Amino acid sequence: MDQSKSLIKEKLEKLRREAEERGAQRRANKTGFPYANLIAAPINMDALSLIDEEIAKKTRTAAFEIKEKKVALAVFDPNDAQTKEVIKKLKNEGYELSIFVVSLSALNHVLSFYQFIPKKAKEITGSIEIEEKRFLELKNTLISLEAIKKELLTSEASAAAATKILEVVLAGALANRASDIHLESAEHGVKLRLRIDGLLHDVFENLDKNTYEHLLSRIKLLSRLKLNISDEPQDGRFSIGLPDKVIEIRTSIIPSEFGETVVLRILDPETIRLNLSDLGFRDDDLEIIKKELSRPNGMILNTGPTGSGKTTTLYAFLRNAQGPEIKIITIEDPIEYHLEGIEQTQVDPEAGYTFSNGLRSILRQDPDMILVGEIRDLETAEIAMHSALTGHLVFSTLHTNEASGAVPRLIDMGVKPSVIAPAINLIIAQRLVRRLCQNCRQEQEIDSDLKIKIEKFLGRLPARVNKNFQEIKIFKQSDGGCEKCNNTGYKGRVGIFELFLMSPDLERLIAKEPVEAEIKELAFKQGMVSMQGDGILKTLRGVTTFEEVERMTGPLEW
Repeated sequence: MDQSKSLIKEKLEKLRREAEERGAQRRANKTGFPYANLIAAPINMDALSLIDEEIAKKTRTAAFEIKEKKVALAVFDPNDAQTKEVIKKLKNEGYELSIFVVSLSALNHVLSFYQFIPKKAKEITGSIEIEEKRFLELKNTLISLEAIKKELLTSEASAAAATKILEVVLAGALANRASDIHLESAEHGVKLRLRIDGLLHDVFENLDKNTYEHLLSRIKLLSRLKLNISDEPQDGRFSIGLPDKVIEIRTSIIPSEFGETVVLRILDPETIRLNLSDLGFRDDDLEIIKKELSRPNGMILNTGPTGSGKTTTLYAFLRNAQGPEIKIITIEDPIEYHLEGIEQTQVDPEAGYTFSNGLRSILRQDPDMILVGEIRDLETAEIAMHSALTGHLVFSTLHTNEASGAVPRLIDMGVKPSVIAPAINLIIAQRLVRRLCQNCRQEQEIDSDLKIKIEKFLGRLPARVNKNFQEIKIFKQSDGGCEKCNNTGYKGRVGIFELFLMSPDLERLIAKEPVEAEIKELAFKQGMVSMQGDGILKTLRGVTTFEEVERMTGPLEW
């Protein structure tokens, strides 16, 4: 019986809504203005902010779309005296209006979005300003994942609490050195996870759906995304204004089975303020790097998967080479970090500004050094190579697993081997492994079998590598960790690298279009140390563990 009553009620409501929309259509025809049903229409928050909320409700008007000075205005009755005053005011301010007649239900739907506009200034600022006292309080309090969870448990499920919740999540992520914040919709709630040192950690499970809706709207508002679009992917960004710096947040929202899923990438400028010595290169590799950076022309390629630290490494190279007598220009997609004193440009395919034609334009700006964010196609590769051959030092990235794989990858793209060898000076492959927590690491026993493997490994290394150990010690993560490492046993990350240095013998081999195995074999004969080998050396110096090296490079090949 209850179900039957519910169905009847739904049917009556549907009939009432249809009658209301027909009434709006008649009103539109009578006044000569077009009709619009805004229940499913996207609402632009910049447009909504043009009219004060109280005035909008009083005059039954609402701006719902804006492009430059062209505004779409929803009205209940265009002949109403108060509505005419709003129209006149907007026109006097220079706006070109398109007026649509709507039903009262549709108008109330648009007006409901005012709850997501900050009360102090009803406009999207695209940034969060956290007071210094408040930020320091949160940072000092949220020093662990458990502390973040406890703070979130005290938050209420309301639109007003959304700002506080977002502050807690962001401050907690920053305090715990997270690189990404994940908000994942599930059937019965929402999960909050943080990526710290490359691994995801659960922080909060079953966040209330209603609370999440308010939080999601707040994130969309800050990121300049459409609030009422939930079935399409959206990308945006906003910033966090801190006392000593501004942190960029890149927003990615996608629809999923149980609602929208959000990932916030944290772009902290502190992560790129590294000197060459901070990156984790061994002293012998660092000498090679400095020598290649001093060359006036050629190409340095950095390879590895997404999130392996390639951008940080190349930015450190640019900072090292930067000087008043050097002009450096970059073309990136997107610009993640802003570098002072370096001209940075961003690709815009819709405007026809791609890596290839952008690189052509850059060459007309007389640069000494060029950073191409990524080589994705033959045209970009060829222009970059020719730039390296004609007096420019070019930096770029390529997606290959190992340094030796970069050459076959370029040949597969269609680049001529006769161009590759003379253009490239150095190819670097890298990964990031977690650093052992120096506060709680535990010494690990070295049995006879492992000792033999270590001695055999050290004996194969080229003469340039420092193999002098007063005493070989290896360490492991402590059981349960400590407070300083969030009970993980690891704190921070360090790079492991392999350097593929071009030589006359390699140039002759590349001219024959060899397979990767042939290139790798010759490179090792000429003294290349693999990423795994670099990782083993860092393990022997107590920086990381064999498990971490295996996780990033595969089973150890002693």
